Amino acid sequence: MKNNEELQKDVQEAIKWEPLLKAAEIGVIAENGVITLTGTVDCYPKKIGAESAAKNVSGVKAVVEKIDIKFNGIGKKTDKEIADEVLHAFKWHWQIPSEQIEIKVENGWVYLQGKVHWNYQREAVTKAIRNLRGLKGVSNEICIQSEVEDKVEKYSIERALSRSASVDGKGIHVIVTGNSVILTGTVYSLVQKGEAARIAWSAPGVVSVNNELAIRYKNKLSDLIE
Repeated sequence: MKNNEELQKDVQEAIKWEPLLKAAEIGVIAENGVITLTGTVDCYPKKIGAESAAKNVSGVKAVVEKIDIKFNGIGKKTDKEIADEVLHAFKWHWQIPSEQIEIKVENGWVYLQGKVHWNYQREAVTKAIRNLRGLKGVSNEICIQSEVEDKVEKYSIERALSRSASVDGKGIHVIVTGNSVILTGTVYSLVQKGEAARIAWSAPGVVSVNNELAIRYKNKLSDLIE
């Protein structure tokens, strides 16, 4: 297991390795696998880029993001301008049922509500706007209302996990209640935890996924070859 100093150094190097973040002054605090990111950046993509870089570091179990955004003269926009750009961005994405989404912008932060049929549609909404200039953050509160009334098939999710090259499905337990899925067990990284949830969300009929997977860091040769 990496100690706090080693993990802090690895996360700092991972952030600096990203071209967008080379000049960003981001503080990193590591404590028992939990990474806290602090500092100030000049755009939202740098904020989420730092979080993504930290999550990809081996040994990281959770990321607490406390990065502020301070725009330069070019980057700042009014809430009305941001709202107009959000609506425009939605028009260019066939995956987004924009008529089912409610938008509110407050102090540069975009709040999204409404209902869609699939989780990939909900994720597409965030991806479509996260690079907009002037954005400070996104709160995606869109709900899933499945078109499929049948119960979710537990076996199908288990098979999908076992097929994945990105997730070790042997340590994951799937619990299905109606259209809700609970994932328990262990994985080896924060990235694997997120990927397992993505796979579960892809099953027809799923309206909620409760990801309770724990992260067990690989620190022995036997773990790597088991």
